[in-house]
Amino acid sequence: MYIDQKVYKAQSINIKGKLFHFDTPKIMGIINLSHDSFYENDSETSVKDILVKIQFFIENGAEIIDIGGVSTKPGSRLPNIKEETNRVIPIIKKIRAKFPNIIISVDTVRSSVASEAILSGADIINDVSGGYGDKKMFETLKKYRCPYILTHNIKKSINNDKLESESVIKEVIRFFSKKIKELKSYGVYDIIIDPGFGFSKSLEQNYELINYFEMLHVLHTPILVGISRKSMIYDTIKAKPNDSLIGTSIMHSFLISRNASVFRVHDVKEMKEVKMLWKASYY
Repeated sequence: MYIDQKVYKAQSINIKGKLFHFDTPKIMGIINLSHDSFYENDSETSVKDILVKIQFFIENGAEIIDIGGVSTKPGSRLPNIKEETNRVIPIIKKIRAKFPNIIISVDTVRSSVASEAILSGADIINDVSGGYGDKKMFETLKKYRCPYILTHNIKKSINNDKLESESVIKEVIRFFSKKIKELKSYGVYDIIIDPGFGFSKSLEQNYELINYFEMLHVLHTPILVGISRKSMIYDTIKAKPNDSLIGTSIMHSFLISRNASVFRVHDVKEMKEVKMLWKASYY
């Protein structure tokens, strides 16, 4: 089915007084500083090598770098605030000094970590708890006028329970409508939504979201996709995370044709190739 690429005009967000446009899909490269990641992590990598990796990301089209110090795989537990802070803040400062123009996103559910990250040079807060993890998070966003990635999740836990709903897409749209309204009441208007693939959802529910992905455009916000090497891919193809790059690229190809705005990926070069082929096909 042909999809008119101009049907859905993704909005811009304001990052520190400058408009960041989603006229083409953006690549977000992952730097994972948790010791308990389901896939590749940089917790034991030297700062020098992390900066080399980020340079490679930038050279291959990444416009956003996502820094996280906490694992959110099913069954994982949050480290204490001090440990999370010690993992992410020093590297944020190093990245900001080395790459003054790159956009830095911080993957955290804690307002105190978010606040310190912003003061250290971060631009966006990526909260996978859906705003449920810390009741002070929205106040922090308001204080710093910081863009926010709002992920669909459930109130009970970050990723240890399953969503109970007859229609996942309807539940996700209801959630976003409510949360976006709440964020706007705080004066937070620069919002990216993430449907939360893999977060508190069964395999079937994840693929329902894939099937009805285009319905998310009724919310008129940029949409982030975070499926890179996740279990919804490697379980389906009966593989391991290390062997799921092709499956990941295929799903990225499908979702880029459905006008996803941001792709959070481990494999930046390969995502660049997906984007290049998409552009050659539609433009």
